[in-house]
Amino acid sequence: MNKDVDFTPWPEEFAMQYREKGYWQGLPLGDLLRFAAEKFSNNTAVIYGQHQLTYRQLDQKADQLANGLLALGLKMGDRVVVQLPNIAEFLEVIFALFRIGVVPVFALPSHRQLEIEFFCQFSNAKAYFISDTAAGFDYRELARKVVTTTKVKHIIVAGEAAEFLSLKKLYTANPSALTLFAPDPASVALLQLSGGTTSVPKLIPRTHDDYFYSIRESVDICEINSESVYLAVLPIAHNFPMSSPGVLGVLWAGGTIVMAQSGAPDIAFELIEKHKVTITAMVPPLAIAWLNSVKNSNKDLSSLWLMQVGGSKLSAEVARKIVPAFSCKLQQVFGMAEGLVNYTRLSDPDEIVINTQGRPISEADEIRIVDEDDKEVSPGTAGQLITRGPYTIRGYFCADEHNAKAFTRDGFYRTGDIVRMTPEGYLIVEGRAKDQINRGGEKIAAEEVENQLLAHPAVHDAAVVAMPDPYLEERSCAFIVLNKDIGKTTGASELKNFLRERGLAEFKIPDRIELVETFPKTNLGKVSKRSLRNIIAEKLNITNLMPA
Repeated sequence: MNKDVDFTPWPEEFAMQYREKGYWQGLPLGDLLRFAAEKFSNNTAVIYGQHQLTYRQLDQKADQLANGLLALGLKMGDRVVVQLPNIAEFLEVIFALFRIGVVPVFALPSHRQLEIEFFCQFSNAKAYFISDTAAGFDYRELARKVVTTTKVKHIIVAGEAAEFLSLKKLYTANPSALTLFAPDPASVALLQLSGGTTSVPKLIPRTHDDYFYSIRESVDICEINSESVYLAVLPIAHNFPMSSPGVLGVLWAGGTIVMAQSGAPDIAFELIEKHKVTITAMVPPLAIAWLNSVKNSNKDLSSLWLMQVGGSKLSAEVARKIVPAFSCKLQQVFGMAEGLVNYTRLSDPDEIVINTQGRPISEADEIRIVDEDDKEVSPGTAGQLITRGPYTIRGYFCADEHNAKAFTRDGFYRTGDIVRMTPEGYLIVEGRAKDQINRGGEKIAAEEVENQLLAHPAVHDAAVVAMPDPYLEERSCAFIVLNKDIGKTTGASELKNFLRERGLAEFKIPDRIELVETFPKTNLGKVSKRSLRNIIAEKLNITNLMPA
């Protein structure tokens, strides 16, 4: 195990048990593609625009790039930041990294300077992978800022590289020029991002063993096989479309991935018809958009067999409409990048699929629902979800102080979710205990946005809360107390532009800003965010805007 990668391993008695029961099979993630290429050599692995790669071609490209990255000086245990959109190169890059034991930090395409600089600095990243442009944004401009503030040595660009390194030129013509080697399966394979409540995202260390197990089980539960055609409409750097079963699960099963640059119905429906897509995964707001569009679409969507919806809670009224509208199966998915994943099963009765968020992947997933004192609540009562198991982390990367709060002494992860369990063992999500906003599947830490707002000289105090939204489930609202002397002319537009100029990702910019004289307080003198949430909810008086 590489000691440079700081993570909390499972206690040996648990690790031994997980190996003995076959959950951990001692396989590095780089072998996932290698095994698939041996078995499904000529199958189409990925389609991107007018281009496609077979399993053999994708496997060869991963080997060639792995050698090129070794020649560049990257070595086992190094970290790199990967910020790529849904393109074939994303898969080539991550499998190359897996095979040489270099650990990717998965940034989202929507992240900007503030987040990227933090990821690079905190992980001590040696390289930063980007595309030239995507969705109208030039990532090379972002990279020019990052190189001046971090110790990143290599900017590697898919597309027109300008003054940076061209990804295309790193593929070694002779894959045997350098010897590939397998990392320890117990070591960290990748670093996902938390959707936590602290001022900066935490990095989530997932090992080859635990991540591979989650993928294999997800493939079996979701009945993915070599005939499956998966439409990737969410950014595949997200844990959900990456591994539940996501693109990695589809590759393990020998299916085909169709990369979409957008989940917009007009784009997605055309791809479904053209490529006979059988499965896709989305967040509730996108499911609503599809429902609103399918009635007027003339595209043939009959190949679509399974629609997964996760990232945030799907309302029962929307869930009831999906199956008749698309003539497909619905699967609810409730999970977290830290580990635990729950699925409704494909054989479950409608009422379970519509009204619950599924049950855990593994018989070894330990679930407790507790009160604020960590005492288990009575059956059927809502409480805070804590969990541990063979693919749920025991600690965040380099975060000892936070880990002491985020995990119990016996290793249970405090998810921050309020849930209740049905007699059949299915979870129903009731809300969040953590100070976090779930904006259509994008997690926003209130503290992070508050800290950025407080940097504005006209802001005396700031409190960011969730406000209800019929499409995204939640949007963000910032309550602002201005400095009386210099804040008289400061408005919402100025504050939003200030956050953009500081490099905050667009989805974190408050959807609404309320200027107030004071904040309501709790009996202990703290800001009452519950009161603020009630104030904005009453002010909005949102009515039901779900599709008819």
